[in-house]
Amino acid sequence: MGSTCFHTSAAPSSCLLSSTKRSYGLHDLKVGELGQLKVPISRTRKVSKVLAFYGLRSPPYKLDALEPHMSNRTLEMHWGELHRGYVEGLNKQLERNDILYGYTMDELIKATYNNGNPFPEFNNAAQVWNHNFFWDSMHPRGGNMPTLGLLDQIEKDFGSFTNFKEKFVDASLSLFGSGWVWLVLRKREKRLEVVKTCNAINPIVWDDIPIINLDMWEHAYYFDYKNDRAAYVKNFLDHLVSWDVATARIIRAEAFVNLGEPKIPIA
Repeated sequence: MGSTCFHTSAAPSSCLLSSTKRSYGLHDLKVGELGQLKVPISRTRKVSKVLAFYGLRSPPYKLDALEPHMSNRTLEMHWGELHRGYVEGLNKQLERNDILYGYTMDELIKATYNNGNPFPEFNNAAQVWNHNFFWDSMHPRGGNMPTLGLLDQIEKDFGSFTNFKEKFVDASLSLFGSGWVWLVLRKREKRLEVVKTCNAINPIVWDDIPIINLDMWEHAYYFDYKNDRAAYVKNFLDHLVSWDVATARIIRAEAFVNLGEPKIPIA
């Protein structure tokens, strides 16, 4: 796969900025329009340059909504400082590299991964993607069990939901250093699998389809759990993970992968 940081459990938001300081938010854009938008240039004001930037996207809930399992203090630091830092760092890099102008975030990650020899932009781009996906993977009323076809698919590929949870916990606690744990759909194998990646690496670089992810960098849990990573992982699975979002993601994935039976129901 081109990276020693890959293991298995078994073995954009954007805006346009110019020197006029005019900006456009994500809600003003449609998919695919980023590379086509143009900022109106005033005849009386000089505009030196127009660049595409990625914006900091808010989690889909208030920062205190995940308490007591993930605190407002953690979200303020994790999203408000560290995630913001990745966005700002990426934008500064893109200012110096207009070759990457207009890439979608997925395209940017795959291009800058460079077949396992990452360009400087890769870490910031992948961390922006990973964090957006992580915030969306949780919900204040999350946890419990998936339902309908997603549960059937998990039971088909792992033997049982309990087996899946054990593999996910084992991958999380055995990850050396910092990184991420993912439930992915392997496109070629047409099956779900738990994988872990080091640092910022994202499974889309190997053409896997992520379904959920868990941040296993120390800053994700230290305020709330100190060094008790097991409690952090357990609370994520029992109280935070959004199986509704996971179901929506695997329904979309079925547009690219024929899973056969059981078929994931749309409704």
